[in-house]
Parts: sequence; structure tokens; C-alpha cells
Amino acid sequence: MQALPLEAKILATKNRINWWLDYTQGYAYVSFSGGKDSTVLLNIARQIDKNIPAVFIDTGLEYPEIREFVKTIPNVTWLKPEMNFRKVIDTYGYPIISKEVAQKIYEARSCPYGVVASRFDENSEHNKRYGNRYSKAKWRWLKDSDIPISHMCCNIMKKKPAKKYEKETGFTPIIGTMACESQNRKTEWLRNGCNSYESNRPSSKPMSFWTEQDVLEYIKKYNIPYASVYGEIKEDKSGKLYTTGCQRTGCVFCGFGCHLEKEPNRFQRLKQTHPKLWEYCMKPKESGGLGMKEVLEYINVKTE
Repeated sequence: MQALPLEAKILATKNRINWWLDYTQGYAYVSFSGGKDSTVLLNIARQIDKNIPAVFIDTGLEYPEIREFVKTIPNVTWLKPEMNFRKVIDTYGYPIISKEVAQKIYEARSCPYGVVASRFDENSEHNKRYGNRYSKAKWRWLKDSDIPISHMCCNIMKKKPAKKYEKETGFTPIIGTMACESQNRKTEWLRNGCNSYESNRPSSKPMSFWTEQDVLEYIKKYNIPYASVYGEIKEDKSGKLYTTGCQRTGCVFCGFGCHLEKEPNRFQRLKQTHPKLWEYCMKPKESGGLGMKEVLEYINVKTE
């Protein structure tokens, strides 16, 4: 499905949205982050139902250009989390490396002699039995550090307000995530398909088989308005589309995956494009910042 041409993907996505609207009897909303993927999703969904609501979770971690763009879109409900990012990292820890690694570190520290903790010991019986598949031994140095680390940020700041909205309204989410974004999302798609009817939190992810190139092609081909933080969409010599501004516009201060990025990484770019946000991010906590400079440099990520 990932190899299908764009027009076939659009048709398949519309079918899945229609199936979801039939299944939920119209009790559905589009999870709208203001990013390019959810912008395309909302455009397609409103071709089917022009009145379908969108929900934007104002975490305070978005680029200002994203927030301004969301304000231009009609019929969007704004939600706010109960806890801000500073409170989350103070209470639980920083989101670094990946959601899976951060979660295992958090769990291992909470239960130092449990099964999860044994995955960080290359000589443990667990790792001898299961091998590298579940081992986290290469991250033992990080687990044993003094840096507070956790996966809780997304759960508290995004999922919790969304679930509260769903409980209050009876609406179910249509989400613009794609399998190509991570191994976890690929695995989930292969397990549940685009429309997850039987999961604990039923949801539709009708763009699961799209790629970033599809998203950029759709925006360019149909001249869809999008947040200015991405810059222009251009084509390189090989025919590959790219944005001249930000490549991704998730949470500005998120550290997941930053250790894998080539320079300039997201934080180096942030210093150039949004110096005030960068300063707040890097400034020590005792000086009113988030204290991420020390954290990032500990995992060998350059910040400027």
C-alpha cells in the first residue's frame, strides 16, 4: 500500500474515513496538531463531512507559527493539558532517546530488581534467554545516570486531555499518524489495520500507509494552506520533495530521536529560527529554564 500512487492513497483514505464514520455513526473528530500530516488529513476528512470537528491540544510546546495557523482553521476545539511541560519534567523526567527506551529506564528505576531492570544487564538471565531482541544493555550508562528520564510527557500532555474529551463527548479520534514514522507505528498498523475497531481506545488512522513524500505532494498538488514554519516545498535534483524550513513540527522541546539527527539538529536549528525558545529550553532550571542543555550534551547532542 505504501507503493500506491497518490490518487489511489487518497481514495483508500477516504474509504477508511467513511467506514469509520459509519461505524461511529458520525461520532468522530480529527486530531489536528497543525502540522502538515494532520493538515492533509483534515482537508480530506472535510471533503467527506465539511462539519467534522477538529481538536487541537494546546500544550504550549508548539511553534508559534503552528498556533497561528490553527487559529485560521474553522471548527477547531482547543484543549489544554492539566500539567505543563516544566511540571512534567520536574515530576517524571525528560523525554530523550525514544519513547520505548525512556519508558524502560523509568520503569527500571522504579523497580530496580524487576524484569525490566534486568534488561539493562547484559549478563542477566533474561538477556541470556531472549538475546538482543529485548535487551537494553547498551543504555545502562543512561539508566545509571542522574538525569531524570521518562516517557510520560505525551501521555499527560496529549493523550490525557484527548481521552477526557472523548469521554465527555462520545467522539472517537481520526489521527494522521503514518507507519513510516516509527517501528512502533508500523507494528501497530500491521496488527490492527487503519481502523482499530477492537482496541482499548478505538481510533482511525486512515493515512497509515502514506509517506512524507505523499503528504508534500498532496499539499503542493492541491495548493493546500499549511503552517509557515515549514517554509516552501521544493524539489531536489532527484525529484524528491522537501521543505525549506522545519522538517518536523512536533513538540519543540522533545528530545526523542535527536541523538540520531545529522547536524544541524533540531536544537541547533531552533537557535537560529526561534532564539527565545532555544534560550528558555537550554537555560538551567534554577534560572527559570528547562535545563535541557546539560541533558542533551550528556547524550552527545550538540545544542549550538
